Order: sequence, then C-alpha cells, then structure tokens
Amino acid sequence: MSGPSGLDGRFAVIVLLAAWLGATIIVGAVVAPAAFAVLPSRTLAGALVGRVLPPLFWSGLALGLAAAVAARRARRRSAFAAALVLALASVVAQGVVAPRIETVRESAGGPIDALARDDARRVAFGRLHGVSVALLGLAGVAATVTLFLTARASTASPALTFRQSPDHG
Repeated sequence: MSGPSGLDGRFAVIVLLAAWLGATIIVGAVVAPAAFAVLPSRTLAGALVGRVLPPLFWSGLALGLAAAVAARRARRRSAFAAALVLALASVVAQGVVAPRIETVRESAGGPIDALARDDARRVAFGRLHGVSVALLGLAGVAATVTLFLTARASTASPALTFRQSPDHG
C-alpha cells in the first residue's frame, strides 16, 4: 500500500540498506583494524572478526533478497540487479568462502602466521581471505548502488499525466 509520499516500502529498504552499509563500514574500517592493533595475537583478532562477519553476510543476503523483491515489484531492473549482487556476494562469502577458510585454518593445526610464507595452507588462506574481502567490497558497492537507485526512484517526480475531470471535460 502506498503512503501519501508514494514510497510504498522503499523507505524501509533505504533505511535498512543505509544501516547495513554503516555496519559494513564500521566492521571493515574500525573493528577489524582495531582488533588486529590491540589484541595480543593475530589469531585472536581473526577469531573476533570471524565472529562479526557471519551476521553481516547473512543480513546482507536477507536484505539483498528483500530489496530485490521490492525492486522487482516496482519494475526497477537496475536496482533489482544490484540487490541480487548484494545477496549473491554475501551468500558466496559466508556459504562458500568462510567454510573453506575454516578448513584451511583447521588443517594448519595452529596459527596461520606460524606457517612458512610459502606453505600451501598459508597461501590458500591468504587467497581465500582476499576473496572474502573482495566479496564484502562487492556487496558494499552493490548495496550502495541499490540504495542510490531506490532513493532516486523515491524522490523522482511522477510523470505528468493529464486526467479528464468533470471540471475540464
């Protein structure tokens, strides 16, 4: 149902996308660097960040799907596509990459940093970590695009229409 401003649910999508982006920025720009700066080991810092990321990725999946449904209903193809990218990047990061990172961590039998730099497990961990960071970045870009397109659609003036009214024949 459309309210007086015609936002019909877009306001909720806008607020949720903005909140998710804020959380993503805080985790990537504040929490992760702070954890690695102040905790006594990189293993502990990685464990902390590893506990923060799953809710971020799962909520990114849910939000991406919700935004995609809203965009689809409103026939906004670009916003629909961007929202699907947000959902897909989130689910791949959490459902595919994170379990592989955990498998590598377990096979190392101790801190990744204790492995030789050319150890296949350390190399695999570094590559998977890079993929995870890239997917979070992609999800952030997709969320930003979805937010922008949804907000733009919410503020666009409706097309001029001429209606026949009883006063004007």
